[in-house]
Amino acid sequence: MLIMSQQQFENFTASSLYCDKCKTAMPVRERLLLVLPDREIFDYRCTDCGSSVGRREVTAGDKLLAQAMARRRPRRTPAQTLLH
Repeated sequence: MLIMSQQQFENFTASSLYCDKCKTAMPVRERLLLVLPDREIFDYRCTDCGSSVGRREVTAGDKLLAQAMARRRPRRTPAQTLLH
């Protein structure tokens, strides 16, 4: 079972979303739409027809947190600890 914090959940990016034009869930590409002083806005586009199917906003605080989490060392599992 995967346990996630609310902050981790909010940092997800979509890999597929429902497209009204294609009438099904389709893979998407995330494109940077707008950079503002306090946030960045991304647009999700259907990889088949190119329609916009969603948006995501990343605030400056969220971006800093994601960068800090990426720099952190991954935790060792109990099995890895026994091997070392």
